[in-house]
Amino acid sequence: MTPVHTPAFVAPQRFTDPDAAVAHAARLYEAAVQHLRAALHDYLRQPLQADAALPRVRACYPAVRLHVPRPLDPLAARARQSHGFVTRAGRYETTLTRPDLFADYWREQFALLLQHHGEPLEIAISHEPIPLHFALGEDSAFEGELSAVQRARLGEVFDLPDLTAMDDAIANGLHVARDDGPQPLALFRAARIDYSLARLRHYSGTAPAWFQNFVLFTNYAFYVDEFVRLGLAQMQQPDSEYVAFVEPGNVVTWRAGLSAGERARLAGPEGCAPPRLPQMPAYHLVRADRSGITLVNIGVGPSNAKTATDHIAVLRPHAWLMLGHCAGLRHSQQLGDYVLAHAYVREDHVLDEELPLWVPIPALAEVQRALEGAVADVTGLQGAALKRVLRTGTVASTDNRNWELLPGAVAQRRLSLSRAIALDMESATIAANGFRFRVPYGTLLCVSDKPLHGAIKLPGMADRFYRERVDQHLRIGLRAIERLRQAGIDQLHSRKLRSFDEVAFQ
Repeated sequence: MTPVHTPAFVAPQRFTDPDAAVAHAARLYEAAVQHLRAALHDYLRQPLQADAALPRVRACYPAVRLHVPRPLDPLAARARQSHGFVTRAGRYETTLTRPDLFADYWREQFALLLQHHGEPLEIAISHEPIPLHFALGEDSAFEGELSAVQRARLGEVFDLPDLTAMDDAIANGLHVARDDGPQPLALFRAARIDYSLARLRHYSGTAPAWFQNFVLFTNYAFYVDEFVRLGLAQMQQPDSEYVAFVEPGNVVTWRAGLSAGERARLAGPEGCAPPRLPQMPAYHLVRADRSGITLVNIGVGPSNAKTATDHIAVLRPHAWLMLGHCAGLRHSQQLGDYVLAHAYVREDHVLDEELPLWVPIPALAEVQRALEGAVADVTGLQGAALKRVLRTGTVASTDNRNWELLPGAVAQRRLSLSRAIALDMESATIAANGFRFRVPYGTLLCVSDKPLHGAIKLPGMADRFYRERVDQHLRIGLRAIERLRQAGIDQLHSRKLRSFDEVAFQ
């Protein structure tokens, strides 16, 4: 049998202090990745024959485990919270990765488990291998140093990414634990998180460390231009609540007057502008507590909307909102009116397997109130005047950009039956993935054309309209996030997003 070289064994340890548990998990993780990095260093520098015997090198993620000897009292006050507990007796576990990103998150989840169950947490080395690529840091690219033989035999020595260990069975409600195995504590295991972190950097052009806990999605670059303008203006204000503005390539503009020591405590990776923008560029208005605002330009279409939210979900944001343009479907709407979605018709087709169409996507009262209040705050309108520019109703999302051209008015009849008041290509996808991943969501769209009533989108008209309306729409989105932040995240994480036997982690 081929010997397997692993880090020195560390016996499982129990903790009743969340800080101590987090620190120990971080030590185990660091020992594991250093073991893999050192082994790769040796592998790159040794001459290798095609038939040479090779040792196996492995390191595994740390895990947190909880044993619950008795079920939770369903009438207890804690059972009315949305997360932080499990309802059944049994053994629970999840694997952990990237303490540099998730230490604060772990501390919050660990503290809730200790508070609600009164049982110690066990931190141990799991049996889930760390794929080599996920142990090397975000800027590592070692493949170019490999010989043909080294490249061919890499998988014999190291664990490589295995997609069978990175699925969304837990989030989709399809996970079935072995009879002798533990139940999950979190929606995502460590390898799934690492996979998304790698994808996120690729698609967004910025490091995951810069992503904030409130996320805005848009489908037009005009919003990006305005967000950049506002973000850089904030950096000129020494008293701004934001400390940095980050653009693709990890280009960081620090707030005026921020000391070197403060920068060092807050800093993620810094870089330079890329030669071309990534597929879904992200921009970050950073707060010291990570409760700032990230804007992602997902472009047009539900596929990008799903891709972005699939990967951002592992960062466990407090909320994500869609700000974009839509087709108004009613005679009474005017160009520039706002649409607040309270229901969705899902004809995007990208989530049909993961989330069947018969699953309703509810509006979340906390988010709806924040969005409606933000429109009132920014426009200065109230009562009947506000209702004239803000309509609440069903938004339909389609994967067919030219839905208007379908013969026989099929699309129009379906939209009429659904009572839809607006149509776009991304909102239902973002809301559905928010529901699926337990991330609070909301949609505020702006009517940019009325194709059923002769007001089709033409280049000159569209460009003029976007420039006139984008500033106000974006400020409404930013104000909505301020309202959500002020209300507190305990109010935001709704029990509407939790299932019967839910994982404990938020």
